[in-house]
Amino acid sequence: MKILIVIDYQKDFVDGALGFSGAELLDERIAQRVREYGGGRVFYTLDTHYEDYADTLEGRLLPVSHCIKGTKGHELYGETAAALSEVGAEGFEKESFGLKITDEIRKKLPKEVEEIELCGLVSNICVLSAAVVFRTEYPNAQITVDASLTACADPALNEKALDVMEGLQVRVIR
Repeated sequence: MKILIVIDYQKDFVDGALGFSGAELLDERIAQRVREYGGGRVFYTLDTHYEDYADTLEGRLLPVSHCIKGTKGHELYGETAAALSEVGAEGFEKESFGLKITDEIRKKLPKEVEEIELCGLVSNICVLSAAVVFRTEYPNAQITVDASLTACADPALNEKALDVMEGLQVRVIR
């Protein structure tokens, strides 16, 4: 089985607190990819923080409140949000860069996976972390990142992140 995981395509990363020019351009392409995969094969993550964000290590090192649960910034963005809803995608909240794969999440993900495609934001932090997490959880699955479906605010850093993922045996489609 081949699955798609949309990483943190949320308002705060597109046009909110940590949004950047070009993030909105991924929306139509990610939504199209979600619809191509269809029901039962699409999952997504939500970067999730709380009112005490400033008191966390991440909040001290990245002092920009974002993706606070219950705010507009925490919500999925645009056409991608609609497509994820249409296909009945399963979502997972995460409180750090990578998704902690719990027993509850393992029950929702397929046991036998041949390929995991990752897309979303941001390439150099959460997409990269997801690649490491899923490489660890599914050591024999092909992990794929289509470079046209991920980005970060700094194009040079985006390229470096893609290079690092290739070094982790992630297939990067350029």
